Amino acid sequence: MAALVAAEELGVSDELEAFYVRQGVKWYHYIPYFMIKDPLFIFKKHFWKRTFLEKHYTSKFDYHKLEKIAAL
Repeated sequence: MAALVAAEELGVSDELEAFYVRQGVKWYHYIPYFMIKDPLFIFKKHFWKRTFLEKHYTSKFDYHKLEKIAAL
């Protein structure tokens, strides 16, 4: 999913989606392994703490600025 978001930000989402289709990627490939390994994760304190109480994340890179530089 991160690759799809990054591709969208960089303007190459169509190429990435076409690549995934060629490789045979299906919807169930997007399920994280930890969910399959521990299907009761949703009932654990650690999950809720990391999901809703995490500090705000600020990206280290400005991808829009990088795209403008790459276009030069």
